[in-house]
Amino acid sequence: MGSRRYFATTSKGLEDVLAGEIRALGANVVATPTGGVSFSGDAALGCRANLWLRTANRVLLHLSDFPAPTPVALYEGVKAIPWPDFFPVRKTIAVDATVRDSGITHSHFAAQKVKDAVVDRFREKSGSRPNVDPLSPEIRINVRIAGDACTVSLDLSGESLNRRGYRGDPGEASLRETVAAGMVLLTGWDGRTPLVDPTCGAGTIPIEAALFATHTAPGLRRRSFALQHLSGYDRTLWDSLVAEAKETALPSAPARIEGSDLSSGAIRNARRNAGRAGVSGVVAFADRDIRELSLSGPPGVILCNPPYGVRIRSGPEAESFYRAMGEAFKKRCAGWTAYVLSGNPDASRHIGLKASRKIPLMNGPIDCRLLRYELY
Repeated sequence: MGSRRYFATTSKGLEDVLAGEIRALGANVVATPTGGVSFSGDAALGCRANLWLRTANRVLLHLSDFPAPTPVALYEGVKAIPWPDFFPVRKTIAVDATVRDSGITHSHFAAQKVKDAVVDRFREKSGSRPNVDPLSPEIRINVRIAGDACTVSLDLSGESLNRRGYRGDPGEASLRETVAAGMVLLTGWDGRTPLVDPTCGAGTIPIEAALFATHTAPGLRRRSFALQHLSGYDRTLWDSLVAEAKETALPSAPARIEGSDLSSGAIRNARRNAGRAGVSGVVAFADRDIRELSLSGPPGVILCNPPYGVRIRSGPEAESFYRAMGEAFKKRCAGWTAYVLSGNPDASRHIGLKASRKIPLMNGPIDCRLLRYELY
């Protein structure tokens, strides 16, 4: 098959970073709207994108665009797609729909109409229909309606790509793996200088830095992808891409990568996560209060997501923590460059340093800024 159209979703603020990753895979980047990147390439590109993209949440395969000003038009447009060509009837399905500025006002209603159209297309061809599994479907159908325009895609990822497979408890840290990887890439860090996270929590930032520095594909530890359930799935191609990725991975990083945290429990979790990610020999973790942070040797990058909001109370507690962090930066980290993800401007001003850059970045629902500090 020739060129295909894809769309990769990401966190707001990481669109340009994701576009750079996609270009590095040899794809043609078409557009970078808010929250994602549109690109094109061959069938193998969809596999590579799921295996290698660090900042993408999902990779979608474009199927059709058509006007859908009414529910009838939506149904007919979806039914016109040759669904039995894309996956077997025995596969379970679910429909994810988003609706904006449309005469079709409810996303749940839109998803229901799409499901009906898909099921009816299968019934007309084979007399049977796929079952719906809203929790863990094998096939995810993505529908976006904006105004009268409808776009229908197949989700090639399945479970969100931030689920790398190394976090024992996905709820143990508020920072998504994809956002942590995006933070690493936003700093411009190339893996050849030290990187330290003094508030590492579950270790997500150091682990993502280690995966990047060792050229390890972030999807290698995943158990499955939705693309493996499609009729056109090429097992030989996938196995060769996985084997290639394993050969590319380095056993060690060129420079030291460290994480520390006041909580000994968090450090134990971080070490377990690093072991599951295959980078326990690359990242060093230690119990350490931010007040004890003192960095020497060749200067590098400090990158952290310090506690704010739910993770630390505002007021004196937050003021004391951020003030101590600022003191450590100023007095014991000369020559380094610090990047701090802040979702609380009132707390971060107590760092007592002027940010040379403020990069907008969404961390889930929280509107954050990645603050850069030059530590002269």
